[in-house]
Amino acid sequence: MKNQLEDILERVRRGDISPREAMDALKDYPYEDLGFAKIDHHREIRKGFPEVIYGLGKTDEQIVRIAKAIIAKGSSLLVTRIEAASFAKLKRAIPKARYNADGKIAYLRKRPPLPGQGKIFILTAGTSDMPVAEEAFITCEMLGNEAERAYDVGVAGLHRLLGEYERIKSARVIITCAGMEGALPSVVAGLFSMPIIAVPTSVGYGASFKGVAALLAMLNSCPGGVGVVNIDNGFGAAYLASLINHL
Repeated sequence: MKNQLEDILERVRRGDISPREAMDALKDYPYEDLGFAKIDHHREIRKGFPEVIYGLGKTDEQIVRIAKAIIAKGSSLLVTRIEAASFAKLKRAIPKARYNADGKIAYLRKRPPLPGQGKIFILTAGTSDMPVAEEAFITCEMLGNEAERAYDVGVAGLHRLLGEYERIKSARVIITCAGMEGALPSVVAGLFSMPIIAVPTSVGYGASFKGVAALLAMLNSCPGGVGVVNIDNGFGAAYLASLINHL
């Protein structure tokens, strides 16, 4: 969107278009009102990335209309928490859109984002934490970051984490996804010096309280350098990690 605005202003300066024509081109800025949603086209200028669609709770038609409005401005598309059936309808409207079934996240890169300064590494305690981690992985890549992942390296077998030590130590930021007792971020923070973003997941038996036990454990982490996001919020962890990686 920033490039589009610069292009319009430059065309006015050169006399290629009139101020009235420029106003017509800018009529949907800073937002476009669809009635049920106001698309924040200005967000890419403020935040560096376009508005992201949270698919859960929206109808298929709403998702498609919002998505089409975003890419019509030349912006990249990211839709979190979208089921496969809903993506099938989105795909018919936007054929180039792609889908990560594990993370339930749809995406389409329209232009390259500003690259990050280093690597973001994503870890999971168990295989069951992968959906949250995959949401984080795709988000990291869409925001312009190099991302790697190592899954099923939790505290039930710490030798698995140590086996990935050489790969992990090259990261600039680490995202850890864990349910159950949520111990993995504390262990990782004790081994590495870079910022750790902890994501509690809703994986676990009854007393895990759908991720609350892991959340409380991570908030009480002993080693310094651990920040915690909401339960199952892979997107939020990735967005924060990307901000750090772009400093």
